[in-house]
Amino acid sequence: MFASSIFCLVLAALANPSNAFAPAALQNAVHRSSSAAPVFLSPNDDDVVDRRDAFAQATRFVAGIALASASIAVPKANAAEAKAASKVVVAGATGQTGRRILERLAKAGNLEVVGGVRNVDKAMASLGESSTVVRGAMVQQVASVDTSAVNLKRLDVVKDSVDDLATSMAGAESLVIATGFIPGNPLKMNAAAHDVDNIGTIKLIDAAMKTGTVKKIVMVSSILTNGRNWGQEKSAGFVITNAFGNVLDEKLVAENYLKKSGIDYTIVRPGGLKAKPPTGALKISGEDTLNSGEISRDLVADVAVASLTDTKAKNKVLEIIEDDGTPPKVFNGLNM
Repeated sequence: MFASSIFCLVLAALANPSNAFAPAALQNAVHRSSSAAPVFLSPNDDDVVDRRDAFAQATRFVAGIALASASIAVPKANAAEAKAASKVVVAGATGQTGRRILERLAKAGNLEVVGGVRNVDKAMASLGESSTVVRGAMVQQVASVDTSAVNLKRLDVVKDSVDDLATSMAGAESLVIATGFIPGNPLKMNAAAHDVDNIGTIKLIDAAMKTGTVKKIVMVSSILTNGRNWGQEKSAGFVITNAFGNVLDEKLVAENYLKKSGIDYTIVRPGGLKAKPPTGALKISGEDTLNSGEISRDLVADVAVASLTDTKAKNKVLEIIEDDGTPPKVFNGLNM
C-alpha cells in the first residue's frame, strides 16, 4: 500500500471531433495535456467476473465527441464506423474486464460478437450467472451477462496453436485482447505470466494477422508496463505489480510486438482496477506518464470498446485512471 499523487497528464485537444467515437454512456469529464498527442474520449458504467488483466449496463455505439471545456457531447455513430467493427472477437471474455467488454459489444445490436474462452460450457454457465467471488482480500459481486447475442468459441492462448486461434477468429474485423494470467502458486507465477501475457498474447496477434481480416486490435494492458524505461523501476506501483510473475515485463514484450505488427492498434493501460462503478471522471494520459491511480473496470471496458472505431485512438497507447479528486490510498497491484 502507498499514497501518492496522481499524474493527470491528458491527451491534448481533440482534433476533428466529428470523427471521434464514444459509448452512449460517455458523460464524464476528460482533462487535457498540451504535452501529448490528440486522442479522444471518456465514459462510465458497471459489472464483473474472473481476473483482470484479464471487464453493466447497456452501452451502444455512437460517435462525435465535442469537447466543451471539461464536458462531452455524444452524437451518433456513422455507418462507416459501425461497419468497421461488424465482427469483433473478445479474448478473455470471462475475465472481469473482458466480461464487461463482451456485454457492451453484445448490446450494441449491430455487431457479430465472439467471446473467446478456454472452455465454452464453463463460460456459458459462468457468464449466465450472478455470484459473489473473492479476489484476494476483496469480495466482488459478479453480475450475469446475456449471452444470447454472443457466440462463444474456444480461444486458449496457452494450449491452442496459432492456426487454432485464427480459426476461432475467422472473418473478424476486430480483436480485443483482455486476457491475463491469474496469480496462484507462487512457484509457477513467472511461467504463467510468461505463457499468457507474453507468449499467449503474441499468439493472438499472430492469429489475427493470419486471418487476413482483422484490421484493429485493442489490447488491455497496465500502467507502468514500460516502467523500467522511464525511471519507475523502483516505484511502489512497479515493484508491487511486477512482483507477480514479472507480469509488467512480460506485457511489455507483447505490447512491443503489437506495435510492430502493422495492424492498427490501441493499447489501453489502466491503473489499479476497481470492481465498483466509477465515482470520478476518466482521465486519459499519454504513454509512460502515469505511475499511480485506480479506475473502475466499467470505464476500462468503455474505453476499450470506443477504441475499436475511434480514429484518434489509432496506433496509440492510452493510460487511464479515475479522478476521485484525491490521491489513491491503495494501489492494488495485480488485483486487476
